[in-house]
Amino acid sequence: MLALLSLLQVRRDWPGDVLAERLEVSPRTVRRDVDRLRELDYRVEALKGPAGGYRLSAGSELPPLLFDDEQAVAIALALAVAPASGADIAESAARALAAVRQVMPARLRHRIDAVDVVATPGTTTVDPEVLVAVSDAVRTRQVLRFDLDAAWAGDARDERPPRRVEPHAVVARNGRWYLLAWDDERDDWRTYRVDRMRPRTPTGLRFTPREVPGGDPAAFVAARFKGSDVRDAWPCTGTVELRVAARTIAPYLDAGAVLDELGPDRCRLTIGSWSWTALAARIAGFDASFEVLEPPALRDACAVVADRLRASVIDS
Repeated sequence: MLALLSLLQVRRDWPGDVLAERLEVSPRTVRRDVDRLRELDYRVEALKGPAGGYRLSAGSELPPLLFDDEQAVAIALALAVAPASGADIAESAARALAAVRQVMPARLRHRIDAVDVVATPGTTTVDPEVLVAVSDAVRTRQVLRFDLDAAWAGDARDERPPRRVEPHAVVARNGRWYLLAWDDERDDWRTYRVDRMRPRTPTGLRFTPREVPGGDPAAFVAARFKGSDVRDAWPCTGTVELRVAARTIAPYLDAGAVLDELGPDRCRLTIGSWSWTALAARIAGFDASFEVLEPPALRDACAVVADRLRASVIDS
C-alpha cells in the first residue's frame, strides 16, 4: 500500500494495469489497497476508460504524507534554515520541524540532529501573507497594485496613487525577497523589495507576460544589483597586484573575485564593481600598496580617487 501511495504521488494519472505491473501484484490487490488509502483520507479517484486507472487528488484534510529518506532529510533541513530565508515564518517552521522530527525513524533523526543548525533571522522579514499575495499575482498574471512604505516611497503615501505593475517573478536573494515587474509608467523593468510592499485589492486585470532580458529572472535581478543590464557580472572589472598576503584579503572578497598568491606578501587580484571609481576605492580599501595591471580605465579612476581624497584633506 505504501509503495502504491509513493507511485501515486509522483505521477498524476496511473492506468490500473500499469500500477499492478509496477507493484508486481494483481489488479484486485491494487483495488484493495486503493480502498485502504481512501480509509486513511487519501482522495484516490477512479479514472474512466477501457483500462481504468487511478489519480491522487488534493483533499479537504491533510492526510499522512509519505517521503523517502532523502526527501525527509531535505524537508527537515529546509525548515531548520527557514528563519534565514527572510520570510516571517520562524515560529511556524520550528513547530513544523518538531512535528516532522517526531515521526521520523531513529536513523533519520540522528542524521538531522547531527547537523546543528543555528539560523539567524535577517534584519528585515516579509509577511507571509504579502509574499503569497505577490506570488499569486505572478502566477495568475494579474496586474498588481501596491503601496510602498512611506520611508521608501519618496513622498507621502496618502498623496501618491498606488503603483501598478505587471509582476513577472519573485526572487529570493541574500535573505531578502524581490519582485521583478514591468512598469508601464516608466516603460522599464523595476525591482521592488517585497518587505516594503503593501498589496491592494487584486485588480483582476490580466496581462501578457514579457520576455525577461536574458531569460533568467534571478540572473537579471542579480545583474541589476551590480549595475549591469542583463549579465550577472560587474560592468567594470580590473586586475591589480597588491603588496599583501593573499590570506589577509581573501575573507573580504566576493565569490566572483579571482585571487592568486604570488609570494608571502604579494598577490594578484581580479575584481569588479559598478563603476571604475568605485572599483578604485574598493581596492584602496584593502589598506595595502598596489599596482594597476589592467585596464587603463582603472588607472585613470585611481587618479580621480586620489585627487578627491587629497582635496578633502586640503579643504579640511
